[in-house]
Amino acid sequence: MIKDIQLRLKPEIAYTPLKLQLFVADALGGIDINRIKDIKIVRRSIDARQRQVMINLSLQVYIDELQPENDDVPLPCYRDVADSQSVIIVGAGPAGLFAALRLIELGIKPIILERGKSVDDRRKDMAMISRSDIVDPDSNYCFGEGGAGAFSDGKLYTRSKKRGSVESVLRTLYIHGAPHEVLVDAHPHIGTDRLPEVIKAIRNTITGHGGEVRFSSKVTDFIMDGDNNVKGVVTSNGDRYFGPVILATGHSARDVYRLLQRHHIDMEPKGIAVGVRLEHPQQLIDRIIYHNPNGRGKFLPPAEYSMTTRCGDRGVYSFCMCPGGFIIPSASGPDQQAVNGMSPGNRGTRWANSGMVVEILPEDLKGYDEYGDLKVLKFQEDIEKRFLDESAGSQNAPAQRMVDFVSGRQSKDLPETSYAPGIHSSRIDRLLPDFVASRLQNGFKEFGMKYKGFLTNDACVIGAETRTSSPVRIVRDPLSLAHVTFSGLFPCGEGAGYAGGIVSAAIDGERCAMAAFDYLNDISQN
Repeated sequence: MIKDIQLRLKPEIAYTPLKLQLFVADALGGIDINRIKDIKIVRRSIDARQRQVMINLSLQVYIDELQPENDDVPLPCYRDVADSQSVIIVGAGPAGLFAALRLIELGIKPIILERGKSVDDRRKDMAMISRSDIVDPDSNYCFGEGGAGAFSDGKLYTRSKKRGSVESVLRTLYIHGAPHEVLVDAHPHIGTDRLPEVIKAIRNTITGHGGEVRFSSKVTDFIMDGDNNVKGVVTSNGDRYFGPVILATGHSARDVYRLLQRHHIDMEPKGIAVGVRLEHPQQLIDRIIYHNPNGRGKFLPPAEYSMTTRCGDRGVYSFCMCPGGFIIPSASGPDQQAVNGMSPGNRGTRWANSGMVVEILPEDLKGYDEYGDLKVLKFQEDIEKRFLDESAGSQNAPAQRMVDFVSGRQSKDLPETSYAPGIHSSRIDRLLPDFVASRLQNGFKEFGMKYKGFLTNDACVIGAETRTSSPVRIVRDPLSLAHVTFSGLFPCGEGAGYAGGIVSAAIDGERCAMAAFDYLNDISQN
């Protein structure tokens, strides 16, 4: 017999198996504890809104019977597609990888073309950014197998309402090596130390079933049939690949946007968010969020936060919060400086960081109209160049203590930081455009009033955070998912403006794979 129950427990009970079992027995009317053979946690979330932090649990209780093995993780039916029709996927991020997996399920051969290197080989190039200020434009924290998410916190939380699709993505990641907690936790994550192994396992599934993954294969042009029919792509080494094209290049492939512009492939400017990385001591965040001067204690994980407000008719909010994490250089070219954040699986560093950003809409950028569809991209580039120039061309980033930033004064010294290339004191409030800096300053004041101790000079703002989302949307039909005027081209994922994070990009990749499959069927029938 299986019973579904929900409990709201203190952490020391929820995370102690024997105590949990006793509370489950009591919730079931005081049944004999020996009759409880298994307890399956279906959903787990932390509620820290009140002084007493509580754990919400949804459970399946197995009474007088054992839980069947793997009953919640059905294995996908992957086919051998070595001799099948091909679909070209540009980019090996989550959108591209999940598009490939879905194509294999549908009996279609995916050929993934990735400009960067394998997830292992790109580590060396990322290390060179911190050690020598050398940014390889094809192999960095943004480009390479796994995309920008490969070396990140591996957050798997999405606001998508398509819960079934989300569960499918989480199961696929679990099958490929993600921890079981991703199936349970309300805000699941994998961690930068574990996600690369999951990505390699996905690649092995793709190649093991006849798909292809080709690294150092930068797409430089499209193959056209007539004026508006995409038949394939050309890579930098002159190779030509034919088939429908799923364009899943991520939000930093600026050369691809310019390629689209040259071919007059319709795009439109899209809003982004710009600001800084804000870094606190993790212990301070634990004390604030868990309402405990002693921090989180034994049973709770490093605390995370989500903050949002509006200042001057634009959103100001936290983005990609990384508890127990570190800040990384996220430039994807030698003429840029930008920062991002990540966390290992155990979220075990001394720091907590998040993007703190201001909403930017295309109509806010009055001096950029001459750049047309790429006006927001140019604004993004100008900020990154300004921060690079202030740093004398290095990745050593400008920084300012948080209260000093709000007060508009230079910091005399700076706290320790997790950012490997190092930081130096600068007036970030002046480096950022005024309409960004002023809104951030007001947002910080508001957050400081709501969360006592949050606005502190023990925290540091490090800039600039610019890679929050794509600065363009590649226009596609909402039903066919094909480009509105160019057939055979399926703009996909975060880089096309239709996703924001690992899970939503993976979902969009699966949808575009099915759309490409339908396109091939239509061609064969006609």
